[in-house]
Amino acid sequence: MKTFHKSLLVAGILAASSQANAGYEVKITDQDTLTFGGYIKLDARYVDGNVNSITNDYWVGLGNVGDISRFSFRATETRFNTKYVRGDVTGFIEMDFHGGGGNEIVSNSSNPRIRHAFIKYQDFLVGQTWSTFVNTSALAEAADFAGPLNSVAFIRQGQIRYTKGGLQLAIENPESDRGDSSQDSVPDVIAKYTFSGDWGNVSVAGLARQLNTVGGNSESAFGYGIAGRVKTFGRDDIRFQLHGGETGRYVGVVAARDLVGEEVEESTSVMVAYRHFWFDDYRSNIFYGKTTTDVADAERIHWGINIFNNLTQHLSWGFEIGNFEQKDSNADSDYAQLSVKYVL
Repeated sequence: MKTFHKSLLVAGILAASSQANAGYEVKITDQDTLTFGGYIKLDARYVDGNVNSITNDYWVGLGNVGDISRFSFRATETRFNTKYVRGDVTGFIEMDFHGGGGNEIVSNSSNPRIRHAFIKYQDFLVGQTWSTFVNTSALAEAADFAGPLNSVAFIRQGQIRYTKGGLQLAIENPESDRGDSSQDSVPDVIAKYTFSGDWGNVSVAGLARQLNTVGGNSESAFGYGIAGRVKTFGRDDIRFQLHGGETGRYVGVVAARDLVGEEVEESTSVMVAYRHFWFDDYRSNIFYGKTTTDVADAERIHWGINIFNNLTQHLSWGFEIGNFEQKDSNADSDYAQLSVKYVL
């Protein structure tokens, strides 16, 4: 009977949430909590120039060169998550719809995909989530998904992580990008320390990996990252990231690769973003990101400026203009994007 009452409660909350489009926390027992969240987002995007992102939908660190004049609507950034808490154990699952599938002729269908799926128990986390190398608070607020991805640490993968205060230590999934990943037998090792306070936070991270080339060689790779979000005046803040060394796939979303032939790629990436509140419900962001590599001699730049307005506590819209430049290909494109988001 107790289980039956729990089922009725959860069913009732699910029905209410589908009608109200709001996030809910369900208290099942004193030890059990179930939370539903996420958001619905529509993006209207226009790109004009001679390079387009390999995703078509948002800028990453690489584009396809060629004349482009493209307008599109998409809702694939929409996401849904569920958190389960039972005493000291937390389970979290989140999905979005960047999984591909369907077409733009009839249905515009998109397959769901896993973003996060992890378990936390006391000081340990196991599962898939943001790499320990990533400081998500240092990502720019942007209409274009996550802003200048060409220059920031941005990767989710399977891992085992230990956290004690500001210190985090992890072993994570290895992958020799552009190498022989079938020989990846040693996990990536990451250490990060985050200094935080009322002023914001700054993290310092280090990365050590073993990469395997297509020629059968094993190479060591080391990288570092400094990232943070610091309050300035009023509600304003500045966000920044600096990465260097052999960070490869961890930074820039394929602006740099782990390996170029038999050589380990070295790169330098810098990102800075400033957020200013005009009024309580109006704010703007300006951001700039750049990555350069030594072996492939790549150079990718992305800048943008936007404005956001909260119509209600949960409903907002934003408009952004910017430019992506693939300097090593002598190509760049301007873009404009309008986004409407409803937070559940």
